[in-house]
Amino acid sequence: MTPDEELVVIFAILHLVALMLGGALFAMFLRSDSQTRSDGPDDDENEGGGGGNDRISDKPKTSPSGGIPLPDAEPAPVRLRGHERLADRRPRPLRRPAREPQRSPVRRRVGA
Repeated sequence: MTPDEELVVIFAILHLVALMLGGALFAMFLRSDSQTRSDGPDDDENEGGGGGNDRISDKPKTSPSGGIPLPDAEPAPVRLRGHERLADRRPRPLRRPAREPQRSPVRRRVGA
């Protein structure tokens, strides 16, 4: 058997394995839809039909899904929704009064 024929045989075997795995996945997919849960003969009449999610529990939630709010979770004091600048929306802080520099004591000569 030449190397080219061996390569063709290897690729053919790999393709067959892939097709078998794909067929097995497809069969599992078809079987998963046929296995439904039924509580009784009047199941559709009592719940109104319509399907839905069977993972929803009847218990109410005790806390939000994100956890408790953080203490610093407060809204911003100013919101920008237009083209204004943030400096235009907030009042300017009062300026501190200017302080005069401290005077250094002047030494006087006594008696000369």
